[in-house]
Amino acid sequence: MFTIKGKTTDWELVIGLETHIEVLSKSKLFSGASADYNPTIAPNTQVSMVDVAMPGMLPVLNEFCVEQAIRMGLGLNAEISRKSKFARKQYFYPDLPQGYQISQPAEEPPVVGRGWVEIMGDDGKPKKILIERAHLEQDAGKLKHDVHPTKSFADYNRTGVALLEIVTFLDTKNPENNSYITSPDEAERYLREIREIARALGVSKANMEEGSMRADVNVSVRPVGSKEFRTRTETKNMVSFKFIKSAIEYEARRQIEIYENGGTVSQDTMRYSQSEGTTSVMRSKEDALDYRYFPDPDLLPLEISEETIERIKNTMPELPAATRARFISLGLNEYDAARLTETTDISKWFDAAVGGKAERAKPVANWMISELFAHPENWDVKNAVDASNQGEARIITPENLAELVDMIAASEINGKQAKEIFIKMLDGESGTPKEIADRFGMKQITDTGAIEKAVDDVIAANPSQVEQYKSGKVGLLGFFVGGVMKATGGKANPAVVNEILRKKLS
Repeated sequence: MFTIKGKTTDWELVIGLETHIEVLSKSKLFSGASADYNPTIAPNTQVSMVDVAMPGMLPVLNEFCVEQAIRMGLGLNAEISRKSKFARKQYFYPDLPQGYQISQPAEEPPVVGRGWVEIMGDDGKPKKILIERAHLEQDAGKLKHDVHPTKSFADYNRTGVALLEIVTFLDTKNPENNSYITSPDEAERYLREIREIARALGVSKANMEEGSMRADVNVSVRPVGSKEFRTRTETKNMVSFKFIKSAIEYEARRQIEIYENGGTVSQDTMRYSQSEGTTSVMRSKEDALDYRYFPDPDLLPLEISEETIERIKNTMPELPAATRARFISLGLNEYDAARLTETTDISKWFDAAVGGKAERAKPVANWMISELFAHPENWDVKNAVDASNQGEARIITPENLAELVDMIAASEINGKQAKEIFIKMLDGESGTPKEIADRFGMKQITDTGAIEKAVDDVIAANPSQVEQYKSGKVGLLGFFVGGVMKATGGKANPAVVNEILRKKLS
């Protein structure tokens, strides 16, 4: 359990997350303008008259965006509402040209209702984090403050792109139910799980760096053992796992200091300073009443048929949690399975390398985690560019790694030779592992006659070490193994060398 030590007592955290993911679609939620909001695209070039609220323009709901929301809801083990509504959420910012945002009000059923995701809790055990809802809404535009020394500019390319807001659930009526986030690490695990579900389903890129995934972080504290839910603050628009964890811990300590000095925490919206790692009050937090929701008169209630839900269910791929369970069934431990399901691309790469052969699973996992993860430019087949023609590092394919693992298993090469082949591949050496092994004469000697001769020579050359070994210094076995490996150019099978040495020295 994560706690923070105060002056007189220990404190625990209660954390809620509102996660916004940009929905992948060709067009926006209520207009036909392109939903590609790539920051490299020229400002205000993908904007329709609907997006900037020109008089007489009417929104038309994008059916595909609704299907994407349903798909994500199924991935969150959530209820899908058969009926829901859209409302106007009133607030005024320069990046919101309508003066309101079309969203789904908190008091009405959203497209996606109650659900849950499973993460690893701080105690090392699986923990369900409850989802309260996930609703569709429009994204706002983007203000740019660094274009002109005295003016700010508005880019409306992103205005109207479909957002899905996923809100965690805090069961205030049942304080014993702790299916909520209680530490910065759990917050990161939860967000990573949301990200990978969205990516696996093709619902969103969920890329924090480009802003297609953002989180509002709600934090409150209470003495350890207390069942009281105290006043929370909300830190807005966080776009980094690292900064989210930092903001949670700083805000928790800030609240603890207030309570321990006899003060009270007010329900505020906070901003986070990345350079200083601190939170500060931005404004008093709005409640639903402050937004003056009312049903959007231009949009009919949304009705979703059972047939639509079933059709989407039948297209669902394997989700990260199921992939982890399958990898564990292949003999991987929980850590390895978690690392290999960090992204859908990694999982697919691992599956391709294993190729349905369970005996490959553990060695492939070991090579990926210990070696390939340190060289992402050499194996990320989706994003990396093969620069081998320029004499630079080349891309290692799943087939390459599978062949290398099979060669070790067949005793064609030993571990040292495998590492040398791997390094040559990183350095741009052309060919398969077998071709590289042949080219550089890196085949393992398994001929017991040749190994036995090398053993005899090493023993004969080191009589004093032989006597010491026989008198009880068995640690000298490594000395003899090293001598044989040196004599054979590192090509002898180490297992055979050890076996022959033990027999001859005993």
